[in-house]
Amino acid sequence: MLDVQKIRNDFPILTREVNGKPLVYFDNAATSQTPQVVIDAIVDYYSSYNANIHRGVHTLSQEATDAYEIARKKIQEHFGAKRAHEIILTSGTTHSINIIATGFTSLLSKGDEIIVSALEHHSNIVPWQMLCERTGAILKVIPMNEDGELVMHVYDQLLSNRTKLVFTNHISNALGTINPIEEIIEKAHRVGAAVLIDGAQACPHVKPDVEALDVDFYVASAHKLCGPTGVGMLYGKEDWLNKLPPYQGGGEMIEQVTFEKTTYAGLPHKFEAGTPNICGGIAFGVALDYMNSIGFDNIAAYENELLEYGTQKLLEIEGLKIYGTSKNKTSVISFNLDNIHPYDVGTIVDKLGIAVRTGHHCAQPIMDFYNIPGTVRASFSFYNTKEEIDALVEAVKKAKMMLS
Repeated sequence: MLDVQKIRNDFPILTREVNGKPLVYFDNAATSQTPQVVIDAIVDYYSSYNANIHRGVHTLSQEATDAYEIARKKIQEHFGAKRAHEIILTSGTTHSINIIATGFTSLLSKGDEIIVSALEHHSNIVPWQMLCERTGAILKVIPMNEDGELVMHVYDQLLSNRTKLVFTNHISNALGTINPIEEIIEKAHRVGAAVLIDGAQACPHVKPDVEALDVDFYVASAHKLCGPTGVGMLYGKEDWLNKLPPYQGGGEMIEQVTFEKTTYAGLPHKFEAGTPNICGGIAFGVALDYMNSIGFDNIAAYENELLEYGTQKLLEIEGLKIYGTSKNKTSVISFNLDNIHPYDVGTIVDKLGIAVRTGHHCAQPIMDFYNIPGTVRASFSFYNTKEEIDALVEAVKKAKMMLS
């Protein structure tokens, strides 16, 4: 059992008020809150050893370099990668996906096929559409059903010897559905296709092991994992990363530069042009330490308890419909009230101090499937409580009364 009150004390923002009410933060799928230990690491970096890395012989530069590379090692170990240089530090999930989408431009031909799922965030749709425009490749989509689950027998039909890439999220940001990525990866590999998994929404709830999954690429963002914004990671199998060209040109990603020819650095620096988010990378490692100290099995069990409680309580409200009813899902509840626009519900709920997300959640195809403009999304984390869910339920009832 988690000592939730003790955990809440680690997060300074949870003590503040919004509109004169205690803050209830249920927008964790967009970004998690930051514990004091991570804030302290950020302050310590800028207060004690702020310097550029990999390039200086002076003490501050060496200290910063060591701290940054220690963080990379922590990320490697957390995600189960075999080698530290298979971890590329990026600005986040979107950046990570675009590195791969751009790199495959030289590896695809007209008529090649790539597969995406209907449950994707725009960040795992648009880069692949752009890749198809550049190469003449064909984008195919695994459809979804009313429960918000992928229709896997259609996936089987889409796969062929023309399939070169498959990409899907591990967990849907809009619905909370946990996708069967082990099956997706194994079947893609049977036809020789590479697989990229968008783990942005999964990593706060589960601890993926990329070696055990045998996935080719896995991407994530620190700000979903109690870390800072503007930093994330791309895991890639060494062989695949060596095949891909650099994403950007500049400092750090080179071995030698002359006006006649440039040769590129080895991994991971080949994909890390320019001065990175040094402080962010270091804080990312600290955030993983913090979450591992709590334990991902403990986190998953408690958040599932919150999901079951929240689902039960919200469904007691007449006229409330939940979208995404897969039996295999994480702590996200997307819902609407009768014919009331989700934005209006979210606005009233905010006046009562409760932060939820409204809209299509950068997953417009999902909303088009349900023929709705969007949803109200409440996403729970391990520092939330059942009492906060009760406050949400009362706020939604008040919104219904005011807007009906």
